[in-house]
Amino acid sequence: MIFVGDLANSDLSNKLAEKLGVKVIFPDKHIFPDGEMRMRIIEEVAGEEIILLKTHADPIDSSILETLFLIDVLKRNGAEAVTAIIPYLGYQRADHMFRTGEGVPLEVVISGLEAVGLSKVILVDPHSIRIPELFHVPAVDLSAAEVFAEKIKSMDLPQGSFSVVTPDMGGIRRIKIISEMVGGAPYATIEKNRDLETGNVEAAKVEGEIKETCFIVDDMISSGGTIVKAVDALKAQGAKTIYVMATHGVLSENAPKLLQESGAEKIFVTDSLPVSSEKKFDKLEILSIADLIAKGIKS
Repeated sequence: MIFVGDLANSDLSNKLAEKLGVKVIFPDKHIFPDGEMRMRIIEEVAGEEIILLKTHADPIDSSILETLFLIDVLKRNGAEAVTAIIPYLGYQRADHMFRTGEGVPLEVVISGLEAVGLSKVILVDPHSIRIPELFHVPAVDLSAAEVFAEKIKSMDLPQGSFSVVTPDMGGIRRIKIISEMVGGAPYATIEKNRDLETGNVEAAKVEGEIKETCFIVDDMISSGGTIVKAVDALKAQGAKTIYVMATHGVLSENAPKLLQESGAEKIFVTDSLPVSSEKKFDKLEILSIADLIAKGIKS
């Protein structure tokens, strides 16, 4: 097995290599004056099983193209099979037509990955449970629930003193799993309404048991709007201390400032995406999914 790391996420690449007990190699990337990209693998890969780590970080379109080029390079140079670990899959929120006249970008991305020779894909907390089913190659869906559950348990909070909350009805399965992992904590949901034109979110109503300490768990934080509205909704219901946990720290636009100024005590994201120094803020803590991915590869 040869492990090819992600140039955009070298920290996760090195941690994963250590967990797997293998050496990590990185591709050679060159950008020409006109903006075109060339990817090259210098090491011999003929006849080898390849594990490729490539998350779709900002700029997402460039990251997707890099993934396509790398799989193509590996297959053209004789790789037996290429398993791509894509912790954050680009365009996963565009998995169906929302309005007449739109396309389905995610299906285009998946078709491209398969066309260049993808053998298997490993994802982490995709936005929808149906996304793995869109692939025609084996697709593994890993959950960061155990990472978050371990963090909650390490805080040694009294049993029954906290609630696990999803800011999206689609996350009910995730919080039920975490609830079980931390000893049966009560859980709650927050209904939200999103404007399809602007993307703006309004929190509607809270359902379930709210304790003074709450853990909001979601698959990603993008603009931060959903999380800030969820924090405010829980505060209005009597919550005093609120922690936020999200697998993918997209942290676009003004999210770092919004989250730092929000009523949340702490914001936990994983290293599924690299977080640049410009996006880091005092309330942010990054948890690693290297062990989670390593176990997923070995299983």
